[in-house]
Amino acid sequence: MKKLVLFVFALTLMVSVNAQIETPAPSPAGKIEQVVGLTDVAIEYSRPSMRGRTIFGDLVPYGKIWRTGANARTKVTFSDNVTVGDTELKAGTYAIFTIPQEKTWEVIFYTDYAGGGAPAELDESKVAARVNAPVYPIEVDIQSFTISIDDITSNSAVIGMMWENTYVGVEFKVATDKKVSASIDKALNGPGFNEYYAAATYYLSEGKDINKAKEWIDKAMSMTKEPRFWQLRQQSLIYAKSGDKKGAIEIAKKSLAAATKAGNADYIKMNNDSIKEWGGK
Repeated sequence: MKKLVLFVFALTLMVSVNAQIETPAPSPAGKIEQVVGLTDVAIEYSRPSMRGRTIFGDLVPYGKIWRTGANARTKVTFSDNVTVGDTELKAGTYAIFTIPQEKTWEVIFYTDYAGGGAPAELDESKVAARVNAPVYPIEVDIQSFTISIDDITSNSAVIGMMWENTYVGVEFKVATDKKVSASIDKALNGPGFNEYYAAATYYLSEGKDINKAKEWIDKAMSMTKEPRFWQLRQQSLIYAKSGDKKGAIEIAKKSLAAATKAGNADYIKMNNDSIKEWGGK
């Protein structure tokens, strides 16, 4: 009985010790989140490492479906509809599968994102989008598989995939302008300073109808007794873009005076530079 008790104690102690040991995962989980325009994008994936191995054409064979990472399927989630190539993807979550080749990869967005690994064969009914992307060589080895969201604009971004000496990027587009325009139309049914100002500065930044932007910025400024120097700065830029350099200079001088009073060196310089650029003194 005494031996049995000692054996049970030793076994319990061993299990307890083992339960406290943590080791790093060989392919640790990674997650990136990014706002592109007004769309939330999240990518969850695992990150295998080279460990002295040849990756593409060996560990990851050419011409075969790859899970694009390790462990569970790599997943991308879009909060709004996006466009990949010529295909619109509905808001939601997709697995990203790839078929690497030496010069190009086929990148596949797949509706069945649960589970691990890639299927032996794709179910075409679950293929939401396909796009071919060129391979760009990298001069240094990327030791850990890395996914990034690159080249971000208000209307698009690129899902980048890097490993070994290879980079592949897939562009997706978001309907930012459509959402903002709808928001502007809704807000302008009963607009105030903030709505007119936001609409005008958006039109300026996106190169839209500058005369409409000028109309809105003037309405915004008419609604405040003391516009701030950064607001006047935007108004002057809109005037200059519309071709009204004389009006732009007058407004820039007001912004300069307000910035000088506030002690903001950046806006003092920007206004002085613009006044000079527009032919003022």
